[in-house]
Formats: sequence, C-alpha cells, structure tokens
Amino acid sequence: MRGGFGRLFFCLAALAGCTLAEAAGRPAAPPQVIRVATWNASLNRDRSGELVRDLASGGNAQVLAVAAVIRRVDPDILFINEFDYVDGGAAARLLRDRYLPQFRYFYTRPSNTGLPSGFDYDSNGKVDGPEDALGFGRFPGQYGMLLLSRFPIDAAASRTFQTFLWRDMPGAAWPDAAGTGGQGAWYNEQEKAVFRLSSKSHWDVPVRVGATTLRLLLSHPTPPSFDGPEDRNGRRNHDEIRLWADYLSGGAAAAYLYDDRGRRDGLPGADTRFILLGDMNADPVDGDSYLHAIHQVLDHPRVNRDAATVHPPHSAGAREAALEQGGANTRHRGDPSLDTGDFEDRKVGNFRIDYVLPSANIAVCGSGVFWPARSDPDAALLRTPAGPVSDHHPVWMDIAINGTCPADYRSRNSMPTGQ
Repeated sequence: MRGGFGRLFFCLAALAGCTLAEAAGRPAAPPQVIRVATWNASLNRDRSGELVRDLASGGNAQVLAVAAVIRRVDPDILFINEFDYVDGGAAARLLRDRYLPQFRYFYTRPSNTGLPSGFDYDSNGKVDGPEDALGFGRFPGQYGMLLLSRFPIDAAASRTFQTFLWRDMPGAAWPDAAGTGGQGAWYNEQEKAVFRLSSKSHWDVPVRVGATTLRLLLSHPTPPSFDGPEDRNGRRNHDEIRLWADYLSGGAAAAYLYDDRGRRDGLPGADTRFILLGDMNADPVDGDSYLHAIHQVLDHPRVNRDAATVHPPHSAGAREAALEQGGANTRHRGDPSLDTGDFEDRKVGNFRIDYVLPSANIAVCGSGVFWPARSDPDAALLRTPAGPVSDHHPVWMDIAINGTCPADYRSRNSMPTGQ
C-alpha cells in the first residue's frame, strides 16, 4: 500500500469517522501528496434498479472486480463515469458503504441521460428512443457520474451545468442536415429550445485538502460516434469540452455560461487550483473527434502542460495491447502507450480518451494508466469470468498540494503497476 503503515492507520481511523489528530481536537495535517484518479468503470445497467440490486447482492463479479481495482490503484479522490444515478444517492451509498468505505465522502447529482425530450433528435420517426433523450439513455440516470473522496466535499459551493442549453453557447457547432449547406439545420428551433449541452452534466466540485481548496471539474461528454454525416454527436462532444475551455478562460469567454442556480461566470481566481478529469471521449490524434476537440483543454494555458502533453500518463499494457490486437490500431498515429480505452479492433481500435488534467500551479509527482502487461499479476484484476471489467482503464495522478514534490517521493512510494 502506498504510504506504508502510517497511511494504513489513517485509513483504518477514517473508517471510525476520525483520525487520531481529529480525536485529539485538532485538524489532521494534509498529506504531502495525494492521488487523484478517474475511471469509466462501466457500472451502468440496462434497466433501472439493476445496479442497486447488483450492489446490494454482495456477490456481483463485476462490482467486486471494480472495487478490487480501485483498492489497488488506491486513490484519495476518484471520479467514476458510467455509474447509474439513483435518486437520493442510494447506489452511491451502497458502493461506498459496502465496498469502498475508505472514502468518507461522495457527491452525485442527476444526469441528463434518459430524460425524455419529446422530440425525434435522431430523425428516425420516433420520439421515445434512447437517442431522443436529453442525453443518450434508456432510463433517467443511466450512465451517470459519481465522485468519491477521502477529503471533505463542499457540496454547498459546487456548481452544476446540467440544464445549460446548447443554443446559449455563442458560435455553437450545431450539426447540419445533409444537403442544407449549413446553418445547423439538423435540429429545428423547437428542438434547440430544450436541447441541453451536457449529455450527462458538468460539475465544478470543491474538495478541501487541509487548508487548500481543490476544484474538480467533472464531466463525461458524449462519444463522437453512433451518428451519421451530420456528426451531431461529434459536434456536441466538441462543445461539451469547449464549455470547460471557456470556463477556464473566464471573463468575456465565459460570460454566456450560467449554472443551474443562475450564476454567470467562469472559474474564479487566476490562482485557483483545479483538476479537470473524466472520460472525455476525445483522442488528441486519432478517432472521430470533431476538430480534435480535446486540444481545447490540453493546450489551455491554465492546464499543466507537462502533465497534459509532454509527460502524460501511460502504461506498458496499452502499448502491448495495441501491438497484439493490430487491426485499426495499426492505422493510428498516436502513441499507443497513452491509450486508456480498449475498443473493437477491426473498426476503431484503442484511444486516449480518459484524462486527469491539473492546473498549471499544481506540481505533479507521478502518474500512470492502470493497464498492466499480461505478464503482470495485476492484469488479472481487470477481468471477470464474463470478460473485461470495463473497456476503460483507470488514470491516476499524484499531486503535491503544497506545490513541491518530496525529494524522496519515488523511493518511498510504490506506484501501481502498468505504467
């Protein structure tokens, strides 16, 4: 375990609701380095109520495997994509209490997925399909999002952008109907009047690590596929990512943005520490991403360039998989060791689509993608008798809250295999 006996004791004490320092009446000193991770864990189900059933059973193989992987990666803060939202946080509480009690805090909110729009958004003659919902989904909350944290979450100060309308983004990349010559004619004005930009939601959630507030910018844009030449999903993906780019820029660039409470502006404070993370469904080089959308945040001046583009998280397992699987991977131009998603090799191949992007004022001490090579014993954690736990792999990053990585960091910390 990372951090040795002291870290283990801290976790055991946290289960009891306090640390030794808290029990003595003083706040616990924050750790020098914390681990932040994101994972599309595929904890979604085909029907409402199934995830709660599987979590409550205690014996679902995929749930148990997901928990085992999370314990191995050992993050202090974890953002999970594709976790079905249940009113009141019932599913989130089950996952935390029964499988991952090391996380004292969680945050989850409603998702646009599966919410009926009343319109035929995919133009197939029907208005009640999963592609006609405000975000793709067979029932409300499918493919939702969940934040888990060992540190206090300031839910009262959080901001969500679930209801922000796509039409209110200046210069939106609306899809065009075939043969119309432009002007975003795929959706009519009545459809645009209710079309929300977020396929799930966008969250800005503050977490308190000692005296420092770390703002987590969380989302899961729609994949830029499963459509036609109008590229309606690719363009929506682009603008879901653009929301964060404008939010980071602030000022005039963010003046159009309003959150679910009606507040208008971007991320406050030039010195604000933040981490943008999640399954962004956009590879910097390969795939169907519209205008390589992820570069809007990868190249943003407020994002740590070294962590985003110079020395991004990577793994030995991703490179091995691309070489062994071949197919579409042979046509990719990007570095396969940076891939985070393992997809159908004959058509699309593997991509880098999951990100942990810290602000430029955060020191990064280490990072990786938990994708062990097949010869590594940890590789068994990522499979169940039914197949892979998920088609994505966890991405983690160790950051120094005080801005300086300990000189002996690497010698004191055993990182997860699969770098």
